[in-house]
Amino acid sequence: MVRKVVLDNGMRIVAEKMASVKSVSIGLWVNVGSRDEEAHEHGISHFLEHMFFKGTEKRSAKEIAREIDAIGGELNAFTSRETTTFYAKVLDDHLSKAVEILSDNFHHSTFEPREIEKEKQVVMEEIKMVEDDPEDLVHDLYTKDIWKGNTLGRPILGTVETISGMTRKKILRFLKRAYDPKQIVVSVAGHFDLPPLMKALEKAFGKYSAKEVDLHPRLAPQMSPHFQVKKRNLEQVHLCIGTQGLPHRHPDRYALYVLNTILGGSVSSRLFQEVRERRGLAYSIYSYPSSYQDGGLFTVYAGTGAKNAPKVIGLILKEFKRLKEKGVDPVELEKAKNHIKGSLMLSMESTSSRMSKLAKDELYFGRHFSLEEVVREINRVSLDQVQQLAKLLFDSKYLSLTALGKIDPTLLPHDLSL
Repeated sequence: MVRKVVLDNGMRIVAEKMASVKSVSIGLWVNVGSRDEEAHEHGISHFLEHMFFKGTEKRSAKEIAREIDAIGGELNAFTSRETTTFYAKVLDDHLSKAVEILSDNFHHSTFEPREIEKEKQVVMEEIKMVEDDPEDLVHDLYTKDIWKGNTLGRPILGTVETISGMTRKKILRFLKRAYDPKQIVVSVAGHFDLPPLMKALEKAFGKYSAKEVDLHPRLAPQMSPHFQVKKRNLEQVHLCIGTQGLPHRHPDRYALYVLNTILGGSVSSRLFQEVRERRGLAYSIYSYPSSYQDGGLFTVYAGTGAKNAPKVIGLILKEFKRLKEKGVDPVELEKAKNHIKGSLMLSMESTSSRMSKLAKDELYFGRHFSLEEVVREINRVSLDQVQQLAKLLFDSKYLSLTALGKIDPTLLPHDLSL
């Protein structure tokens, strides 16, 4: 059973007890990400995520690491375009310690200038690591191209220039205008007793004072269909071909999961079987949806040799067209549904996955969706619904391509119309 409590300051707590496990995962999910940043502070959400582990008024960075290691726990964080998350996973006996460490990091981080200077170097190395990983880089380039001019299109890490300009003053200013208890969901899943948990969370976060958030309104992204080739001296050509997707709350989101599974979201998918298994043209090929508050993308990635790139692009477009014109068959539909349901059920055996689902349900929908409800919605997806969605998404006017590698652009098909 899922319990939801709203503290007096507006912070929401969602918790689900799992009696059969010994671990518990707890996360602080802040409804602020890279899309909420001003141009001069690009990358600050992710930078701040790093700085929350670099020392508090009573613990050094080393002491934070030692304390969580001493109980065999995990303490980490991640940043997305719309959220920043700080989480811990520990044995149930150590939940109070995890709450205390997360609270200390969140409320009492000192953001020492010398730690900021060190962390600048760490994040700049992280940026360079992405630059050296063509599969990561092509996705950043593709998103930037397709959402040109919108903050959703910017890389989460920022740039070397913006990270170089990070200061304690900037960090404190961003915290003051972006972090508010009403923007935060505390999510807990695993083995715990509810009364002591709620008492600990009330003590840890109940006095966090509410304030007015001063963020620019999120502007809905507008598609900028494009054909871009970025020259790099690489062994492979890395391709992203994509189109518009769906926002989080779209009623066809379950049909989107099914469509993705059939197209390229599993090893039995059409693209994996045709491009890799049957023709041997790529090692890695997959599709995935990206959903946000007010928009989304649907993307296919492939890495292939330069001479095979035109053929791979053609095969991807061919599958787009086939889904639009012929849809999917009943056996394919049923297999995709079973794959999604099976993957979901298996993931829910993990306290981390349950914690994440609880938080996302609350942030995106303001309510919990039970597994039974999700399974029911997946089962309701029809053949016609999948085909109609394919017709909507694979409209030629929305299709875009970004290619990264050592290839002559004239060899690639510039016309992506289906």
